[in-house]
Amino acid sequence: MRSALLAIWQADSGFPNGSFAFSYGVEAIAALRGKFTPEALTALIDTVLRQRWATFDRLFLLRAFQAGDDLAALAALDRDCEAMNLLAPHRDGSRRNGSSFVASHARLGNETAVRLRGAIQAGDCLGHLPVMQGAVWRALEFDAASAQLASGYVTASGIAAAAVRLGAIGALQAQRALQASLVTIETLIGDGGADAEPSSFVPFIDIAAARHVRADLRLFVN
Repeated sequence: MRSALLAIWQADSGFPNGSFAFSYGVEAIAALRGKFTPEALTALIDTVLRQRWATFDRLFLLRAFQAGDDLAALAALDRDCEAMNLLAPHRDGSRRNGSSFVASHARLGNETAVRLRGAIQAGDCLGHLPVMQGAVWRALEFDAASAQLASGYVTASGIAAAAVRLGAIGALQAQRALQASLVTIETLIGDGGADAEPSSFVPFIDIAAARHVRADLRLFVN
């Protein structure tokens, strides 16, 4: 029960984890396509969850969860995550988001977060979000399933919220797409542990993110 409550707390959009400034590529896609239908937003969330989150972010989250408070192991995972994030918008977004996440938990008194914040400031860690989530949530006594649920939901809800803030879809239509993603998240968590090689294949989103960097006016960082 406690782990489920912790997951709800961390998945709450009101938690100051830095994700408010990130659109997960939605801003650039909206600039290319215009308005989203509920079906189009559902398809976008599903693509990100299946072809990015489940095969990349989730694996680094689980590996960091297994590493616990081993800073050397977490630093190595952080460097691997950096090397495998080929596009600067993804790298920078992950690092900024992760640093904000750690800073929030450090201010709340989490000792692991305090150590990670110091390691980031010293340059020993880079602060990629899934690595920071895995370490901090392990310290908060999440179980692995709840950590994955929180991470997947934060990803899906972040995409939906960005689309609403951009005026690309109505709030209730976005909630329909978000509701559809819940079954996907539950299914993907059962697809295996952290042993697979991390991979990401979202070419359309990658292209949109690369275009976003050159935009004259941006509401979101990425």
